[in-house]
Formats: sequence, C-alpha cells, structure tokens
Amino acid sequence: MSSRPLIGVSTYLEKGARWGVWELDAALLPVGYPRLVQEAGGIAALLPPDDPALAAAVVARLDGVVIAGGPDVEPVRYGAEVHPRTGPPARERDAWELALIEAALAAGTPLLGICRGLQLLNVALGGTLVQHLDGHTGEIGSFGTHTVQPVPGTLLASLVPDKDAVPTYHHQAVDVLGRGLIASAHAEDGTVEAAELPGPGWVLGVQWHPEMGTDLRVMRGLVGAAGGV
Repeated sequence: MSSRPLIGVSTYLEKGARWGVWELDAALLPVGYPRLVQEAGGIAALLPPDDPALAAAVVARLDGVVIAGGPDVEPVRYGAEVHPRTGPPARERDAWELALIEAALAAGTPLLGICRGLQLLNVALGGTLVQHLDGHTGEIGSFGTHTVQPVPGTLLASLVPDKDAVPTYHHQAVDVLGRGLIASAHAEDGTVEAAELPGPGWVLGVQWHPEMGTDLRVMRGLVGAAGGV
C-alpha cells in the first residue's frame, strides 16, 4: 500500500442533495473520479470546500491533487462581466480550489485539472475564459463526445499521442492562457482542450472528462508523477 500515492480530489458542495430518505446539504463527487484514481493506482481522498488558509497544509499531506469538474467559475475571478449564459457562482468552491491550485504549484505537487479544473488553473495564473460556446456538450445531463488533437512534444502528447475521441460536457473554455501555460491539445474548432505548465513539475489540465470513460492514461500520468508504480 505504501506505493499507492494519496491523491486529493476536490468536491462539490450542494444544497439539498437527496439520497435514500435524506435531503441534506452534502459534499459530493461523482464516483467516476475516485474510481479513476483507484484504477490508476492511487488512493483517493475527497477534499470538500474548506478554509482557503488551510490549503497549503492540506496539500503538504498529499502526493497529488485533482481539481474536479463542476459549475462555472465566477467571472469576477478573471475581471469579466457575467455573460447571460454563465451559471450561478460557487464562491466557496472557487476560493478553496484556487487556494489548492496555488498551494500545489508552490509546493511542486503534481496537479491535474479536469474541465472546471483546467479553467481554474488558467484563472489562477492570470488567464481568462470564454463564458459560452456551443457544440461541446451532449443533451442536458448527458455527456457528448468529440475528438481532440494533442500538440506534439507536450506532456499531454506523451500520455495521449494521437487524436482521440473523449467524453465532454462543457460550455466554457480557456480564452487567454495564463502565465507560463501552453496549449497541449485542441478540439477541431480550435478550442483549447488541454493546457500544461512546462518545467520540472507535473501540471496539466484537460477540458474533457476522463472519469466518464475507461482511458486511464491521463490519471496514470498524475499517479506516476505522485510516486506511484
């Protein structure tokens, strides 16, 4: 078990979630995320929103961090006005996850952003977002599929070297890249589908949802960087 790194995964914070006979506020996460960590060789630890001042201490106890998908990032975080199609803010999540990202970057802890996680990574480094685009989701509440083309020579291309069909559900995306980030995959319409931070650390964000498929390559990259076998 000592060879299985501990990977923290951020979670939702939802009002009035329902299960069994209960309807209560809940910190929750689709099971695909911890399952993907486990199948890739890691141990998953869920990280519900907490005091951002604790983020560095939390990251210090982890071998890797995953920022999960979820609601739209509040536009004030990147100096924009709210678009009519932008969803309601999740301020506790924004604050907590931005603090986790900053702590992971400062500590050199391997970091993977998934969908919203990529967007927050970009915002944390001073980038901006496209608040609405069409054609990157399935029907409401169901995932679509489209192809992504990795950029040769990138970390992402070392994990996913060829054009690939991926599960997708998003209506926001990277606009201006943040400091130091490079695009490492694109959709056919040019949308940035992955971005990474070159250097000695392992920092990658993907716009698609690997937890909704069976492809372990991206998560195995994180787990390997975090000390897994």
